[in-house]
Amino acid sequence: MSTSADIDEREEGLAFRPKFDASGLLTCVATDAASGDVLMVAYMNEEALRRTIASGEAWYFSRSRKALWRKGESSGHTQQVVEMRLDCDQDAVWIKVAQQGAACHTGRQSCFYRKLSSGEGGPVLSFVNAERLFDPKAVYKE
Repeated sequence: MSTSADIDEREEGLAFRPKFDASGLLTCVATDAASGDVLMVAYMNEEALRRTIASGEAWYFSRSRKALWRKGESSGHTQQVVEMRLDCDQDAVWIKVAQQGAACHTGRQSCFYRKLSSGEGGPVLSFVNAERLFDPKAVYKE
């Protein structure tokens, strides 16, 4: 159980004390360091966070594959970390990256290529900046 001193130190202090969730993960938001555009949201476990800090390359943990992965290891579309920040209670990380190629496994620059609007019959999606930079079927041959 956290005390108020623990919470105060985590939120106001300079001690690096990441707070992983019950699955051992932190949410990670990756943005383009040059444009500020949100590229993707992924997860890091302790090892992915450690490797990202040590290497300067983005590492993540795949919840579906239950495996560690370096961004670009299959596609060649890598992320070099320019800056890392932790949120107030150290349970989420924001990385500003120099993106080489596409960030999204669908071949797009960003995973956020659909706009959500209110329509007459309910929510409506439309494409925004949805052009593909590569063909995912040619890159991911699984």
